Amino acid sequence: MRKANVLAVLMASLLLGLSPLAAAEPVIQRGIDAFTTPADGSTFYDFAKNPIPAGFFCADSRPFTGRVAFKGLPLATGSPEQLPGVDTVVERLDDGVFNAKGTATTRIQFRALSMVSIAPIETSCGAFHAYVALGGPQRVTMMSIHRTTENGGTFVAPLAVDVRLTFVPVDSVSRQAARKLELPVGFTFPPRSMPWGFATGTAKASGSVIVDTNGDLTPDTRLPGPSNFTTGQVDLWGERVSCCLQCHEAEGHLHCFQPSPCNELCGPIE
Repeated sequence: MRKANVLAVLMASLLLGLSPLAAAEPVIQRGIDAFTTPADGSTFYDFAKNPIPAGFFCADSRPFTGRVAFKGLPLATGSPEQLPGVDTVVERLDDGVFNAKGTATTRIQFRALSMVSIAPIETSCGAFHAYVALGGPQRVTMMSIHRTTENGGTFVAPLAVDVRLTFVPVDSVSRQAARKLELPVGFTFPPRSMPWGFATGTAKASGSVIVDTNGDLTPDTRLPGPSNFTTGQVDLWGERVSCCLQCHEAEGHLHCFQPSPCNELCGPIE
């Protein structure tokens, strides 16, 4: 009797012109994807091709052409339990509805970013900490989501980001009160195929979160919470496979991060 009921559902799906995969879970709900950046040097900005100009750090400073490695600096949020350890947030702005071929699309946008240099930058004007935050409203790009199994598949999406690099002298007592030197940087990470899965357990959250989106250490914007979509995990032949560290490269800049649901599988990044 059970097999007969399953066959009846599959036949009904085919008669309606939908694939069985599309019929089972046709919508990926809009929401955020949250990430943690490791402190292992895998994320960096390389200024070799686009140096920081002479005179930036002080009147006598030479052009800076070095590579600066960054680690995540956890975002300020409305309460401690919201997005613990997260430093990067990307929002899926639309519900993704799968078509008969198992493809859905949604707009995506960077909503929060918080990183700090692993080591100070040494210049003739002294040493500086470098902080990274978003530089104003962000560009919107498109994500294409492909469903290849009942519980997940792959997606591709360029990631456009405009950041503000803030350099603070190491000898400053307070970051907020320090003399700040700011440098805008913008680039686009080209699309690459990455795995995704329907979220399970604590990864499937609801509600909303309040996040610091401009790097002033004060939560300022309410965003939707995570939804039924998670990156870095895919169901393969009935087994959940994790791809915990994801890297995106563009114009000499590399950003590697771990999706926060992966913390449950791989442990938090040190």
